[in-house]
Amino acid sequence: MELEQLRQLELIARTGTLQAAAERLHLSQSALSRSLRRLEDDLGQPLFDRTRNSLSINAQGRLALEHARVILAEERRLRDDFAALAKRARTVRVASVAPAPTWRLSSIILEQQPTTIIEPDVLDEAEVEARLLNGGCDLGVTAQVPRVPTLESFAFMREDLYANVPEGHALHGCKELSFAQLDGHSFLVYGGAGYWHRVHERMLPYAQIVIQPDRTIFLQQMRTSKLLTFTTNAPENTSRHESRTPIPITDPEAHVTFYLCMRSDAPEQVRTLYELARAAVA
Repeated sequence: MELEQLRQLELIARTGTLQAAAERLHLSQSALSRSLRRLEDDLGQPLFDRTRNSLSINAQGRLALEHARVILAEERRLRDDFAALAKRARTVRVASVAPAPTWRLSSIILEQQPTTIIEPDVLDEAEVEARLLNGGCDLGVTAQVPRVPTLESFAFMREDLYANVPEGHALHGCKELSFAQLDGHSFLVYGGAGYWHRVHERMLPYAQIVIQPDRTIFLQQMRTSKLLTFTTNAPENTSRHESRTPIPITDPEAHVTFYLCMRSDAPEQVRTLYELARAAVA
């Protein structure tokens, strides 16, 4: 008995005819019929009532079909579980307070290990630390050195915030800006900015902020909107356009160092990636 024969039996039951099942399987009717005859020989019972022009499942066939569906469901579950296990072995879960560090980390890892799957998530500082501690992520990125002794970290990257000013705006042409100068203006802001979004809220209490959660739509709107936006000096940041001029923001809050973190007892695969990132920024 072969799994393929059980699939053929189940397909005949679903399609209703030998011809329809043969077409779905890209087999001739005679080849499919021979395969089913072998299954009947293995089971020692006929599974179909046959006439010259028809074939229908009999009582033995219905019993075989019941068991076949259970076996096929278990086979699918086995394949899914093995696929999930293989994916997990190649997957690195990264919790970060901002998107840019995950972009940079991904480029470093994928350059050396292109089959690795990066699963990023942007969270606040406390959530990143909690996930590191409870095993909810493999690597974390924070905006401050973790004080928990079971976490290791190093300075991974610095990111500086710029006002992205469109041509014709009153602030266009400034060499530098402060949050005080920016406050009260209208902004289009990407909703997944994480850490920077909280800086915007804190430092621009009187600004009108339009949040766009979809990054693709945000980038499209940025090209046509006359609203101020933000960008950073992260090499992977794509929120730049020739119609806008990035102007540095002088406040200390516009500059941050991000730290890559992992648990001290992280598995060897995670430690390898951690050290790979450390070597890349050394």
